[in-house]
Amino acid sequence: MKRAALLFGLLILAACGGPGSAPKNLDDACSIVRQNPTYLKAFKKTQGKWGIPVALQMAVIYQESKFRAKARTPFRYSMGVIPMGRQSSAYGYSQALDATWDEYRRKTRSLGAKRHNIGDATDFMGWYMDQSYEKVGISKTDTAAQYLAYHEGHTGYSKRTYRKKPWLVRISKELESRAFEYHTQLIACGKL
Repeated sequence: MKRAALLFGLLILAACGGPGSAPKNLDDACSIVRQNPTYLKAFKKTQGKWGIPVALQMAVIYQESKFRAKARTPFRYSMGVIPMGRQSSAYGYSQALDATWDEYRRKTRSLGAKRHNIGDATDFMGWYMDQSYEKVGISKTDTAAQYLAYHEGHTGYSKRTYRKKPWLVRISKELESRAFEYHTQLIACGKL
């Protein structure tokens, strides 16, 4: 009986935290990486491989999933009550769409990559943002432009579809500020 109670307690505890749970203070980059050191390891690996700054990656993940490993888009409803499926196939830390994720896995030969794995998610972001640099000419350090291309796709960015979305341009500027803030914080706490 004691063994069953202990096992039950451990299961409850495991369900409450761990790598899939979001950090408590999303405004403090040092707190985020202290709570989950695997995040910083993944961010630095992606920066080394693809040249995408740690703080830019963190700002995009903040916006896309709030650091929730299994984040999904909300459901759509018909007549306000009948669920009609999710708004898109976006999933995980990076909110990568199914088709884009599949393309990434094929092109990078990362067939076992999972969107809810922080290392795989940041590698995907690095790959995609490297493509934004190669295909569209966006600097790897330009947070606002990288986010606009990430959100709209390379074709959408080239066609400047974001110009019809002032809310998206505002968010891209906010992310620029957040990335700067994260970068400053990470330097101050000795993580960069």
